[in-house]
Amino acid sequence: MIIFPAIDLIDGKAVRLFKGDYNRMTVYNENPSAVALDFVKCGADHIHIVDLEGAKNGDTPNYDTVCRIKQTSGAFCEIGGGIRSMQVIEKYISSGIDRVILGTAAVEDGAFLEEAVGRYGEGIAVGVDIKDGFVAVKGWLEKSEFEAFEFCEKMQKTGVKTLICTDISKDGAMRGTNLELYRELSSRFDMNIVASGGVSSLEDVEKLSAMNIYGAIIGKAYYTGAVDLSRAVEVAG
Repeated sequence: MIIFPAIDLIDGKAVRLFKGDYNRMTVYNENPSAVALDFVKCGADHIHIVDLEGAKNGDTPNYDTVCRIKQTSGAFCEIGGGIRSMQVIEKYISSGIDRVILGTAAVEDGAFLEEAVGRYGEGIAVGVDIKDGFVAVKGWLEKSEFEAFEFCEKMQKTGVKTLICTDISKDGAMRGTNLELYRELSSRFDMNIVASGGVSSLEDVEKLSAMNIYGAIIGKAYYTGAVDLSRAVEVAG
């Protein structure tokens, strides 16, 4: 299982939100590239980046910071947040970003998703943010009409290879992850499933790894010291 330590960006800084609430933000580091270098030192070779301002507004205010993280770390970098046009996908991919994550756009514009997957294949992932059993959009601020598993089925039929699934109720709460959700996702779908939200202990990492889940994102647990990233990479690997 791949460990994806996370960097969430606002105003060029590494931050965390509590359950996606923009009013409950903690700034952890004003130099995200330094954070990325620490990830690599700990043995992580994949980094999950989210432009939280982009997720809300649909643009790329942290683009330069994202590129610096990639250049500094040399790690596999995936980016999500506000990516709603082919131009933005091309901008990131041509800058060396390895994978682009579509969220709101994948839910609201099926033709755009099909074009992106057709053009970039495994360079496209879809973020499935789950709130009360439905897919949430626009930085988790709105709930869509799609039931979560119905949407995942649609993604598989479209040719999406990687799903990043977040149980919003668990995100940043440090109370463990939704193991049942990931067990069901991995049994029902033939895609790479990345667990996100509430991965807050080595026990979570062990249990997810035992399910043969493709990847797990570690966010707040790294920043608070609740999970030793070096150990998490060992346990997962």
